[in-house]
Amino acid sequence: TGSNATVKHGLNSAPAWIIFKDRSASKDWFVYHQSYSPATGGKLNSTANPSADSTYFQNTATTSSVFSIGTANTVNASSNNMIAYCFAEKQGYSKFGSYTGNGNADGTFVYTGFKPAMVILKDYTSGSGYNWVILDNKRDPSNGLDRRLQPSSNNAESTDVSNFCDFLSNGFKW
Repeated sequence: TGSNATVKHGLNSAPAWIIFKDRSASKDWFVYHQSYSPATGGKLNSTANPSADSTYFQNTATTSSVFSIGTANTVNASSNNMIAYCFAEKQGYSKFGSYTGNGNADGTFVYTGFKPAMVILKDYTSGSGYNWVILDNKRDPSNGLDRRLQPSSNNAESTDVSNFCDFLSNGFKW
């Protein structure tokens, strides 16, 4: 409607990550993440850092039954066909959060409680200009994952010869 609204999601727990897309117009893939403030959103197809604006989510956190959307046309364009992909944490299956890197050659270990199949990340504290990165064990089945996709870039799949990341039995390590 373009007006403030609440939307039922059917997950029985609060979504930790939501991807929004306006199917009627050529617009950005917009994201909500639980580690952002409830008024902050980002663009999956952009290197820009997440930004705060109460018109995204009414400055309201998600709940076990609904999420709130404001008047911003990135999440609520009047008369347009909108879709929201909602993801909640499920023990042993999915985990959403943030971590701080250590800037060390012996990189940061991130605990998930299970072996990840896919990791999606973005550096949003070092300034704008960093790509989103997707790593997964289907395109890169051996550990020492170095094949990555960057949805914020129009580049083809790329590799990093320094073995970018290891998926471990209880998390991942850079």
